[in-house]
Amino acid sequence: MAYTMVDLCWKLAVCLFCCQVVSGGVKKEGHYVAAVYEHESILTPNPTALVDRQSALELMGRNLDIYEQQVVAAARQGAQIIVFPEDGIHGFNFTRSSIYPYLDFVLHSHSVKWNPCREPYLFNDTEVLQRLSCMALKNKIFLVANLGTKQPCEHTDPHCPSDGRYQFNTNVAFNDDGMLVATYRKYNLYFEYAFDTPPEPDYTFFDTPFAGKFGMFTCFDILFFEPAVNLIRQHNLKQVVYPTAWMNQLPLLSAVEFQQAFATAFNINILAANIHHPTLGMTGSGIYTPVKSFIYHNMESYGGKLIVAEIPVITTDYKNNLESNERFRENLHHSCKTFTSTPIDDQVCFKEGQEAPGRVSEKGNEQLPPLFYAEMMYDNFTFVPVWGEKGELQVCANTLCCYLNYQRTVLTEELYALGVFDGLHTVHGTYYVQACALVKCGGLSFSTCGQEVTDATALIDFQLWGNMSTPYIFPLLLTSGITLDFADHMGWKNNHYFISKNRTSSGLLTAALYGRWYEKD
Repeated sequence: MAYTMVDLCWKLAVCLFCCQVVSGGVKKEGHYVAAVYEHESILTPNPTALVDRQSALELMGRNLDIYEQQVVAAARQGAQIIVFPEDGIHGFNFTRSSIYPYLDFVLHSHSVKWNPCREPYLFNDTEVLQRLSCMALKNKIFLVANLGTKQPCEHTDPHCPSDGRYQFNTNVAFNDDGMLVATYRKYNLYFEYAFDTPPEPDYTFFDTPFAGKFGMFTCFDILFFEPAVNLIRQHNLKQVVYPTAWMNQLPLLSAVEFQQAFATAFNINILAANIHHPTLGMTGSGIYTPVKSFIYHNMESYGGKLIVAEIPVITTDYKNNLESNERFRENLHHSCKTFTSTPIDDQVCFKEGQEAPGRVSEKGNEQLPPLFYAEMMYDNFTFVPVWGEKGELQVCANTLCCYLNYQRTVLTEELYALGVFDGLHTVHGTYYVQACALVKCGGLSFSTCGQEVTDATALIDFQLWGNMSTPYIFPLLLTSGITLDFADHMGWKNNHYFISKNRTSSGLLTAALYGRWYEKD
């Protein structure tokens, strides 16, 4: 086939453009390229055994060798920042004594400027920091990692532990010249007896030339007001780096599910790196924007996974298109009226403090589906079954009432239920939750509702809303195979928060409003 000179030039230009994009040479204006690495860490066989510093460095060096390979790979793809997971370098399940040889010294001070790669002689016991700093410097990339650190303290300090030192679970951030630009000490420890809680929460962020300020916190912090929410609010942050070692708990707290919900709720980007140990239920990393995600969740195979994606810089005036849709308002108004015996305006329907409608349908004496109780997420949820092709349901507990309008074109042999919980969660942490949740049950009996389920086939159109008492609502939308979907519309209307979706991309596992009432913790 013959080509004209114009054809050849055009094809060459396209080829060159594609090559540049793959190598990171071309970035859209207002975008940046981020990377996260889900790391299958090499663990010590006996974390409670006492070892010397050299043995600890040898183990950590094997993990750092993998980090270095991934930094090189990410930089080749044009990444400007890379995030590694919590506990990725040293592992976990240590005692206070056994972790000590694995700890680097870090001076938690904003006044000291230090480049560990260029100035390794300034402080002792900084071998891990030096390697991380050199990775950032050699590859001209911002780098965020998590490690254990130590800091001596005086007994005149009322918080100083009896052994005369603090031990912290610490995130560090280096700029593309290897400079240590930020440290963050984890505030909400998750049964981490080797580490101390810092006396005061760190509100840590660092600046970049490509996306402005990035906030930084760790794993369990994401469920609490301090410091994560306060940090984002105080400094109006729109980008967050998030090392984590998260054990998935379905149906409401799988890693990718909640990471996406957090990004959507606060209208931010999150770069989340999780550890990869499927036998411990640990997987789920991603690069999240409020309306799109690039995720990895794999409970079947082993080995790490590098995710690289170009995403828009979120600015303070960034708007998504989820809220304030007139068509949804009309649907909501119609749904609302079905719970009352006479048509009324939705302003009245959603009046704050309104008594919940009775559990009898408007057709007369026809009874609505029965209430039942089942444990979900270690909490006692009140449920109502979701039966038939379509319907309107409500279920209440304490001050919270949840409402569901649903329709499905094909009935499947699957049981779904609408659940509500309004109370203090007390297992594996103490925190107050308000939740409205449409979930697939583990079987066809009521007792299976709340169980962990990973696959579903039912495609359901739904509108879910509740009279939440907290402004902090995390919208969850999880589909078959632990994949994510996105709501068509969501937001506040007349003191109720709502979420709607017409036809999920695959079978529905969970659609929920997960509210955190921080003041009641």
